Amino acid sequence: MSVDPASEYPVLLAGVRDEFHDRPWIPPGRHWPEHPELIGGQDLLASGTWLAVDPAVPRAACVLNGRGPLAPESGRLSRGELPLRFAATGTVDALEFARYDPFHLICATLEAVFLLSWNGEEHQRQELGAGLHVVVNSGLEGSDPTEGPGTEAMQARLDFFRPRLLAAPRPEPAPKVPTEQAWGPWLPLVDGDGLDPADDRALLVRREFGERTWGTTSVTLVGLRAGGVRYDFSGQPGDAAAWVGVVED
Repeated sequence: MSVDPASEYPVLLAGVRDEFHDRPWIPPGRHWPEHPELIGGQDLLASGTWLAVDPAVPRAACVLNGRGPLAPESGRLSRGELPLRFAATGTVDALEFARYDPFHLICATLEAVFLLSWNGEEHQRQELGAGLHVVVNSGLEGSDPTEGPGTEAMQARLDFFRPRLLAAPRPEPAPKVPTEQAWGPWLPLVDGDGLDPADDRALLVRREFGERTWGTTSVTLVGLRAGGVRYDFSGQPGDAAAWVGVVED
């Protein structure tokens, strides 16, 4: 996440989704009749999404799994409804936090960007001002002290990619140009920067668990500007030819 109020695109968001490969999903589209204005990929198991955009506002939200005790199975709500809720309404007020498993929800408009985190016991809202912000399962810049799997790998990922993103010229993703031209030096970074998926530093990951494979299933790039959105998507992470422009207004 990059925030620069002086830019034509004040908000840039790069989202990487890691999931079991056999969990069904479909690429970004207008999949929710109750929210016809929203665009996002849809998780077919729970019908929600990991990232939702309202191009007309514009407004975007992205959710990551957090760490901590899970919600009681009775009455548990899917975290995939959270991006839809913010993208559709611009608010996450009156959330029943105890009904959700731990999460980190990035909420972005042209006027404000914030991170809402829930660890199963308490929630926290952090405003994200100008600059580069990296959110992983262990929180903003890996600051969540809650123990969990993959802590060392997430720190290695942060240590490797954060300075590279910071050093890269910030994209100005103009509408109606190819993805490579729109996102420039960010594109090879979100395409994995050549690291093996088994490397602890890898952004695009892959792990085998018996007969199941878990790893990166998609990558999304979103830019918000007054009057429009740039939204690019890859359902084949690491393949530079797989990028498609979803919205190029």
